[in-house]
Parts: sequence; structure tokens; C-alpha cells
Amino acid sequence: MLAALASAQAARDPSTAAHCARVTYLAGRLAGWMGWDGARLRELGVGARLHDIGKVMISETILRKRGPLSPQELAEIRMHPTAGASLIRPVGDARDALPFVLYHHERWDGRGYPTSRVGTDVPEGARLLAVVDAFDAMTSTRPYRGALPTFHALAEIERCAGTQFDPDIASAFLQAWSAGAFADAAVG
Repeated sequence: MLAALASAQAARDPSTAAHCARVTYLAGRLAGWMGWDGARLRELGVGARLHDIGKVMISETILRKRGPLSPQELAEIRMHPTAGASLIRPVGDARDALPFVLYHHERWDGRGYPTSRVGTDVPEGARLLAVVDAFDAMTSTRPYRGALPTFHALAEIERCAGTQFDPDIASAFLQAWSAGAFADAAVG
């Protein structure tokens, strides 16, 4: 069933599917760097692969829009974590992915969505996913802007540590990057 969900996402929006594949790779590398193993890595892999599955419920016009989103369009985009959680909740082998899907846009400072959780109230896996998801988003071409240079994205991760991102996970990401843990990553 998980493969069917991922295939549906790839068929509807190949760029989101490619993003999810890159995020899965980056998340696995970072989690390995941080000492995760076994079941935690498997759950992270499923969660990272499905983290944006809720975008299948978002209008293609919005997903492919060039230029800024209107407040209404932004509100629709911000529904994808909740929509994704609703899609996978009934799927037994996807239940472990729920925290990743639902909370990957929460922020350390509580200004994220959809629940405005703060700090360690956000599950650790979702906090890790938030860092690598943002990094990949910044270093990938989007309909509304070109890819940012890697050095710019790394500076943004550092700048947002303690506000948008868990400071320990952001620091681990930066250390892992500096040590070459992502050397074969296909990013800008």
C-alpha cells in the first residue's frame, strides 16, 4: 500500500516525488550521522518518503504556480500535512509515518503548522525532517524561483537554528555536511 501511495504521488506531481526521494536520502544520512539505527531509520525512511503525500489533495494550479501565492492559496498549501495524515492514518503499515507527515512543518519556536507545537513537543523525527526538507527545498528549483546555492542554504539552516529548527539537529546537519556525510547528494 505504501508503494501505491508513493506511485500515486509520483504520477500526479513528479517534482514532489523527486523532492521526497532526495529528502529520504538526506534524512537517512543525517539520522545515521546522529546514531539512529534499526526501526528508527526504517520509520524515518517511510515518513520521509510520504511526508508530502497530502499534496495530492492540493490543486495542481497552486502546486505549479509561478510567483507568490495568495493568502487563500497559502492556506490550501498549509493543509497538506493534515490531508496527508488523513490519507495514511487508515493504512496499517503507514501509521509509523504519521508524525513525519503531520508535523514536518512545525517549528522549534511554535510558529509552524498545523498545530503550532513547540520544541520537543514536536517528535524528533519530524524535527529532523524539517531541517532536511527545508534544505532540499532551498537547493532545488521551484516554479516560483531558482535553486539557491548550497552555501546560502547552509547559512539559512544556521541562521534559523533555535527558531525554525531544533538547534541540536541543525547543528548536526551542518557538522555532517562539513564532514562530507552528504558528499554524493545531488544538490546545488
